[in-house]
Amino acid sequence: MAQTILEMATDLTTALIQAGRIPPEELQDTLQKTYASLMELKMKGDNKAAATPPTPVNWRKSIARNSITCLECGATFKQLSRHLRDHNLDAHSYRAKYGILRTQPLAARSVTAMRKTIAQRVKPWEKAPGYVKAQGGKAAEVKAQRKRTARVKG
Repeated sequence: MAQTILEMATDLTTALIQAGRIPPEELQDTLQKTYASLMELKMKGDNKAAATPPTPVNWRKSIARNSITCLECGATFKQLSRHLRDHNLDAHSYRAKYGILRTQPLAARSVTAMRKTIAQRVKPWEKAPGYVKAQGGKAAEVKAQRKRTARVKG
């Protein structure tokens, strides 16, 4: 638990007396001066914090071609998903904290492009049971046609 300003002033004054820096007779004056100094410092700190609004972070600059910079600690990665656990955050809360769009991937642009290419080549939506059922016999025809096209290209 944090000390109060009076407790800090008392501790400082007691330490000065024990170190022999001031005589015990000056206890009250030193305690009052120390307390006043600590209060003044606290007020200056509070005013400075209130006068300086937090600078908005441009999250777009943190996402580069081959890396993404964590806005919490400044470290760079290919993707942030696992690293965010170190900050006790998930992707949703990280995006909310820094005003990042919900649809923005938390990965380097090259990683996102590679995932997109793989998804377009594999077409996982065509393997979903709902899609296969809805297409009926068409899915088998499309698959066979794709194999024929791949043989011709290859």
